Amino acid sequence: ECVSGCVCPEGLFDDGRGGCVEQKDCPCIHNNQWYSSGHKIKVDCNTCTCQKGVWKCTDDVCYGTCMIYGSGHYNTFDGKFYDFDGSCEYVATQDFCGDKKSSGSFSIITENVPCGTTGVTCSKAIKMFLGKTELKLENKEYKEIQRDVGDDVQYWNRTVGLYLVIEASNGVMLIWDKKTTVFIKLSPDYKGKVCGLCGNFDDKANNDFTTRSGLQDNNPLNFGNSWKQSPMCPDVTEEIKPCDLKPHRKSWAEKECSIIQSEIFKICHSKVDPLPYYEACVHDACSCDSGGDCECFCSAVAAYAQECIKAEACVFWRTPDICPIFCDYYN
Repeated sequence: ECVSGCVCPEGLFDDGRGGCVEQKDCPCIHNNQWYSSGHKIKVDCNTCTCQKGVWKCTDDVCYGTCMIYGSGHYNTFDGKFYDFDGSCEYVATQDFCGDKKSSGSFSIITENVPCGTTGVTCSKAIKMFLGKTELKLENKEYKEIQRDVGDDVQYWNRTVGLYLVIEASNGVMLIWDKKTTVFIKLSPDYKGKVCGLCGNFDDKANNDFTTRSGLQDNNPLNFGNSWKQSPMCPDVTEEIKPCDLKPHRKSWAEKECSIIQSEIFKICHSKVDPLPYYEACVHDACSCDSGGDCECFCSAVAAYAQECIKAEACVFWRTPDICPIFCDYYN
């Protein structure tokens, strides 16, 4: 029997937006947004073009980036977002994985200390081991220590805006904002060959919680504890919820952090999910209660802005009132 409804004429296709188009004009969808045929978008270092309703992408192998910021937020090379608040030194990433005899060329250690009275921790110092060179980044500067063991690995350092960048000849790059944010970039040669809090960089996020002993775990606390450098440090046994401990700060934190979900960042929402960054921002704004609360808030928003820039969504969110930066001073 006949059923009433709208059907496209023979040879045309429903474009999902209430119209009928030829197959060559079919649109594509990405992150719940429609793109017309021929439109190009960047995904990581690859360019994708919409053709006949399907994305066709270049397949360049991209650098991996791990981000550690604020009070214990981690975004692994494979894009797994989690929180871990441990007060100790932890392996962020290294290529000394597997058996004890395996030789590696680098190791990056993050030293976490309590920031605020709720027990959450922030990265205070970074140690970077490149062959026989040890670099320690702390108190807005870095110093070099030469050790007796290891190969010679060349490295260069430069300042880029707010960041100190250390680039090594073995394909490892460290970008530090001289506060609590650090980005670690690895060349594609390290895919699947690294381990630590930043995961294993094998393009699969579901196996990133691989402990030091090589076992997979679902619990970020067990996973994080396994990567501590000193057995003397206490294990983390429970996830800290600073807004529950400091309820009077919660409404202020939610109000300030709402900028991430506001019109200001609208251009980015379809490219990078704002929710984990908003929740991390509220967490940080509640926890930084012993001075520096604005700095914690600014770092949290800047982390989202940084991801937006990677996704080619430029957002001008800093104002004279919100996290100003005196660019002429830094240039």
